[in-house]
Amino acid sequence: MSRLTLGNVVKVTAVVVFLPLLAYLVLVIGAVRKDLRTALEGLLYAGAFSIAVFVLDFWGPPALLALTAMGASGVRSWHLRDLWLPARRRWWKREPAQTSTVVDPARAQRTIAAEGSEHLPSAVAWVRRHADVNRRRLPGDTHRTVVQTCQVLDAVIAAEEREPTGDPRFEYELDAMARQYLPAVLRKYLAIAPSRVHERQPNGRTPDQELMEQLRILAGQSDALYASHHRRVAAELSTSGNFFREKYGHL
Repeated sequence: MSRLTLGNVVKVTAVVVFLPLLAYLVLVIGAVRKDLRTALEGLLYAGAFSIAVFVLDFWGPPALLALTAMGASGVRSWHLRDLWLPARRRWWKREPAQTSTVVDPARAQRTIAAEGSEHLPSAVAWVRRHADVNRRRLPGDTHRTVVQTCQVLDAVIAAEEREPTGDPRFEYELDAMARQYLPAVLRKYLAIAPSRVHERQPNGRTPDQELMEQLRILAGQSDALYASHHRRVAAELSTSGNFFREKYGHL
């Protein structure tokens, strides 16, 4: 896109007119655009120029310092041209593009979201389906671990739908397991090239080892959620039983 606009012409003309003050240009750009880093950089050039001109004798080494500050400021101003010399936008790009409401069924099938899905069973199904499709890429018995973890999560979700625990922390952990943790581990591993899964990382582990370890941890967490749900329901049943015995037991 062209930078030849009336505003940019006026700015460049002003720079040419006040060329002796070129050392202050980066400082002005940073101050106008409210860019702290650019302003501090411009303050360095402006300070060097000011010391050379107003404090030291302009002739000799101070003159070299002033010219260096001007040159450095000029070069940096060109590098920062996007901040003060914006390109002209084409007329056909000024209006936001209209998004189509027509969804390609094939594309929708390929892009079923696991993380952020509105339905937890769909998120778990996404993980199981991708584990099945990429079964040959998964090392060791990780495919079986994923399938078993999905089965446990399905059981917890079904039990929670039948008899909610009403515990926000439990609901958060279950939601995170189904929508975030398990899908993220599988997705990140499958994003690694098969030829690189045996390379050791800075922590000494290979991607294969990381996958097996993380899936083992998540499998244990899913079992803990399953046990926690049934323990809570059993405790609630005991509580109601104690209430009935205390209230009606004498009858």
